[in-house]
Amino acid sequence: SNMKVMRIYGFISIILAFGLMGCDSLLDKNPLDCLSTETFWKTESDAKLALTGVYQTDKLTGSTTVKTIYDLWNQDTYLRFFEASTDNGFDKDYNVADINSGDLTASFARTAELWATSYQKIIKCNNFLENIDRVEMDIEEMKVMKAEVKSIRAYNYFWLSFLWGDVPLVTKVLTVDEANSVFRDSKETVVNFIVTELQEAIRDLPVTRPNEDYGRITKGGALGILGRVFLAKKRWEEAKDTYKQIMNLGVYEIDPRFSDLFIEKGENSKEFLLVSKRTQDLYTNSIQLVCQGFTWGGWHHFSPYNELVEEFCCIDGLPIHESPLFDPEKPYENRDPRLLKTVFVDNVSVFKGILYIAHPDSNPSIYMDQLLRRPWSGYAVRKFCDESYEGNLNSYGCDFPMIRYAEVLLSYLEANIESGSPITQHLLDETINRVRGREEIKMPSVTETNPDKLTTILRRERRVELAWEGLRLFDLFRWRTAHIYLRTRFHGMKVCSAKDAPTYTTVPVDENGYYLIDETFFREDVDYLWPIPQTERDVNKNLTQNYGY
Repeated sequence: SNMKVMRIYGFISIILAFGLMGCDSLLDKNPLDCLSTETFWKTESDAKLALTGVYQTDKLTGSTTVKTIYDLWNQDTYLRFFEASTDNGFDKDYNVADINSGDLTASFARTAELWATSYQKIIKCNNFLENIDRVEMDIEEMKVMKAEVKSIRAYNYFWLSFLWGDVPLVTKVLTVDEANSVFRDSKETVVNFIVTELQEAIRDLPVTRPNEDYGRITKGGALGILGRVFLAKKRWEEAKDTYKQIMNLGVYEIDPRFSDLFIEKGENSKEFLLVSKRTQDLYTNSIQLVCQGFTWGGWHHFSPYNELVEEFCCIDGLPIHESPLFDPEKPYENRDPRLLKTVFVDNVSVFKGILYIAHPDSNPSIYMDQLLRRPWSGYAVRKFCDESYEGNLNSYGCDFPMIRYAEVLLSYLEANIESGSPITQHLLDETINRVRGREEIKMPSVTETNPDKLTTILRRERRVELAWEGLRLFDLFRWRTAHIYLRTRFHGMKVCSAKDAPTYTTVPVDENGYYLIDETFFREDVDYLWPIPQTERDVNKNLTQNYGY
């Protein structure tokens, strides 16, 4: 049956030994995607075509497949799964908020989708690495290609092991029967494999790429992935060493700009270690459509929570509950400039010359209509919205930043703090203060050297600097704070003054006049590992389940 075919297709089993396996179905053998080993794997151009197939993610949109080149996962993964399921905000349509709300089950389609996408990518990598030696080509170039593919495979295994714990470690092309009878390997085994693979790849990767190869993984990109692995495993000395290696490469810097980094104007910035490559109308992303508000033809998919908004300090560098500059009745004034560059705020933000209006009492009533039809917070994601873009909102061509140098510097500082290294002003100035001191932002320097207090400052800095770029879930899980921050009530925009709150009736509000949205019940003993998808376990009886599902 179709269902059975889809299930088999869903797991490691898209494998069939004949090809790159980017097909929509086993019957649709697009010659550029599914090539037989007899006629393929001969020339360098075959190898390049195969490499492109490894980078690409096939994203199904309705009845068409959109290919994205130089893409480890598509931007949806980072925005939806890793931001809109956290205390940074939610996505109105995708139900991903359910992932960390205490309601996650083994039959949840979204997490199963991510599992399948990851193994689909791994299968392409295995196929590439198994066949590349047959090609007659320059041996050094072949080494580089192998290193790229190993990095991509390691990156996918990193997320699988991080989110699911023990997962099948498959490193060769399997038959359908083999694929459907694999066992889960220990997380330790998988992590050791990831580290070894990345370390081997880093040796062979170039430090920089010529323009026509921009987007292909470099030494810095692979080191950036390895750094995350060490942070996740709390291997602080190795993390410190890895991040220091990136800093010593001398090719990355903090861009004086901030807003431009997230739109086409900022492409190819020296701040990027790894991007998901896009080209307008050809290999596109839908970020303009999903982030922009209704007024501009967008879908306003994502709604940041007020809990994120409150993390942005005042311009004196103090948190809002400490700063004399904070006015509870005018909460968006005198704040870190990154706030309004990250979040659309009602009656404050202006986009394409039009004031952003999202108040539930506002006219036109479209806002009230949206409020009734689907939940939203009144805030929207400003970070990726491009004022100068006039094209189809669904066909934007901007690269999505996956690892920025700002993350590297903040991670290096964290590894220093956690490893017990002495915290000096020099260390602060070469890490967190470089990020805060970016010309467009110019937040005051941090001088705190007490490790505990500095950790609080650093974690807040990571949250506001990297908001909506796909790292919030990673941080909450590895810090083991998700059961604190995702077991609470969440708020949206301020809709009335504190004195009017008791009599305000349009939407539910708290005593300070902030819109009350949602409550989540993250389970500390269960939800730090996601469930092995039931669809996979139906096909493969050898797959055990994580605790609590």
